[in-house]
This record gives sequence, structure tokens and C-alpha cells, in this order.
Amino acid sequence: MSIENVDKSINYIEFPLTDPGATQHFYHVLFGWEFTNWGPDYISFTGAGVEGGFNRQSGVTATKPGVLVVLYSTQLEDICERIKEIGGQILQPIYEFPGGRRFHFADPNGNELAIWSDK
Repeated sequence: MSIENVDKSINYIEFPLTDPGATQHFYHVLFGWEFTNWGPDYISFTGAGVEGGFNRQSGVTATKPGVLVVLYSTQLEDICERIKEIGGQILQPIYEFPGGRRFHFADPNGNELAIWSDK
């Protein structure tokens, strides 16, 4: 089941990944989540009430809290510029991935979040 993309909402949650097989087994057995493999470094999941994934591509290790909140926006370039204007810091500029495009930013507290858009 695909969840509708709603502008300016929390749309996706991403966790660091170290062991894809163990991760899939753990969450499938515990919660019944279903997984899609996107190569050796990324798996996405459904069935958790919000879609999400486990990412080893970024090289981020699991730390506390270890979760990347991913928001959705239909105007990726505009919201990226707005973040800079109001004091946020762009950590990773807009880049493409198999499902679309996204960028990472830090809020005034130093929290890292990401915003993505369809291709």
C-alpha cells in the first residue's frame, strides 16, 4: 500500500543500516513490515503507518537518535532556498536518487532532516 504524498508533511523516515538481512528479518518477524531492496545499501519498508527505509549509502552509523525524518515538497528548489533565507544550513545539496530528488538540511538546533520530491 502506497501512502499519498502530502505537501509539507512528514512523508518518510530513514534509519541507518548496517546489516540488511538481519534488519529485514527483525522488522518482518516483529511487525510484519514488507521490504524492497534497492541494491546492497538501501532497503525501503511498508506496513509501518509511514513509509521508510534503511540507508547505508550515506555512511551514517547508528547513533542516538539515528533517525532521519524526510518531508515531502512539490517545490524542492523553492523550499531549499527558503531554508537558507531563514537560517537553516544545507548539508547536502539537491541530488537524484531512484525515487526522485532530495536534499538534507540542519535546523537552527542542528537537527538533520531531508526533503524530497518526485522526479
